[in-house]
Amino acid sequence: MRDPARTNLRRVRRILLAPLAAVALLAGLLPAVAPPAQAEPLFGHDISWPQCPSSVGGFDLPMPPDSTQFVIAGLTKGLPFTENPCLASQVDWVQTRNKPAHAYTMAAFPTSAQLSTYGSQGPWSTSTRAGQLSNVGYAEATYAAGSLDRVGWTPPVVWIDVEPRPAQPWPTGNAAQQRENRYVIEGLMRGLRDNGYAYGLYSFTSGWQEITGGWRLPGVPVWATAGQLDYPNEALDRCTQPSFSGGHVYLSQWYDDTRDYDRTCGTYAFSNLPIPASTLSNSTADFNGDWNNDVLARWTATGTLHLYAGQGNGRIASHVQIGSGWGPFNALETVGDFSGDGALDVLARDPATGYLWMYRSTGKGGWSSSRIRVGTGWNPFNSIIGPGDFDGDQRVDVLARKASTGELFLYAGNGTNGFKSVRRVGTGWNSFSTLVGAGDVNSDGRADVLARESSTGYLWLYPGNGSGGWLPRLRIGSGWNGFTAIMSPGDLTGDRVVDVVARDRNGDLWLYARTASGGWRSRVLIGAGWNGINAIF
Repeated sequence: MRDPARTNLRRVRRILLAPLAAVALLAGLLPAVAPPAQAEPLFGHDISWPQCPSSVGGFDLPMPPDSTQFVIAGLTKGLPFTENPCLASQVDWVQTRNKPAHAYTMAAFPTSAQLSTYGSQGPWSTSTRAGQLSNVGYAEATYAAGSLDRVGWTPPVVWIDVEPRPAQPWPTGNAAQQRENRYVIEGLMRGLRDNGYAYGLYSFTSGWQEITGGWRLPGVPVWATAGQLDYPNEALDRCTQPSFSGGHVYLSQWYDDTRDYDRTCGTYAFSNLPIPASTLSNSTADFNGDWNNDVLARWTATGTLHLYAGQGNGRIASHVQIGSGWGPFNALETVGDFSGDGALDVLARDPATGYLWMYRSTGKGGWSSSRIRVGTGWNPFNSIIGPGDFDGDQRVDVLARKASTGELFLYAGNGTNGFKSVRRVGTGWNSFSTLVGAGDVNSDGRADVLARESSTGYLWLYPGNGSGGWLPRLRIGSGWNGFTAIMSPGDLTGDRVVDVVARDRNGDLWLYARTASGGWRSRVLIGAGWNGINAIF
């Protein structure tokens, strides 16, 4: 997606590969190396407004040669809320030649005017800046979908271009700004999903790191750019090296002063891609993939597992049964994407064996495969919780309390169905009757833990320090001994702030919504008759 106006910000070096460049200019393609043995690669191009004539603001760059095997067409004129002035004619060029084609759209941090205009338009609450930024990203996607509607084109995939640029730059000075950038990108992903489009990410490692802090999204497809080639095989290497986000690389790209070139990776044949599972930040509980956090519950009488889908407004839908035979387990927890496939998973402990089992979800409200045993000897623990990424490596972790000693242990997840290490991170935790892996409660980007103290009924926030340790604890509530169950689904109200759910002795289920400033909103009754449930997670 070479934009001549911002080539320098690509952070790639010009080199002199005269023979190779000459071949590229003659053939219009640059097959850097022989194709992999397992599949014949396809070679194509991406195009956008630089291929437009200068009379409409383009650079008069040539369209691809007729030999191109696929095309990826840009929807914008370099920034969101703009439209490629030649989109209709470029789509016509593609369709006339019967070329397979995808689209791409640009992501960018909003201007003040865009935040004011679009921050209130979208599925998230406008009560927080995080919600507003997510809504702007959603509006960027909606605008892109509108461009597709206007030209009557429905590509199977829309790629999201995330890279530095001098015009409307991403703020990148600190981790808080990088979190805000993620909110915008998440909004764009959700907006494309809601408009029915599969999507993936286009970027490069240093740019992605600068903008997002190296956000790990293993379930989202990748189109990786090599820029202006530093060596002949660089584009092929982008197919096999770890990607900037941890996602599977389907396409790689490189460019020269004339054209942008693309190739397929591995066995990918430029076919359709599935819509990825939700990547909702701070979530271990979006089980059905609709970008709203959910509540799971096991019914005591039947041992069946039920999904209570969150509505994004503090409410939950009527239950849907999603499993049977769950009665034997004495610990259940939604831990997030433990397997590294992009969808959220559930851990279950069998007391008969002490085995810890992982149940992989599809990200659409069901289960993807047979369960996987991920641990043995887990019976000594009387609390097992999933706080999210507790040690700061962007892989979800597990905390477990040993009943006999009150010690708290961190089992650091390796991102691929297992644990990379275990270490003690606390003592004296037997004074708490309930531990909750709530995610990022104080909105500082680090995973935290909530703990109810048995003797006082106080609710304590134990803020994580982002590297597997703790900051000073804070008391955030009193009188919590009246509840028979306390859990956190993450953000249930749609404002991007973590909330808490609690069941009282009457079986009523209450939402205790948090504010961005660290306080509580007035509690809201969201369910009744929950005494027939013996696990809420």
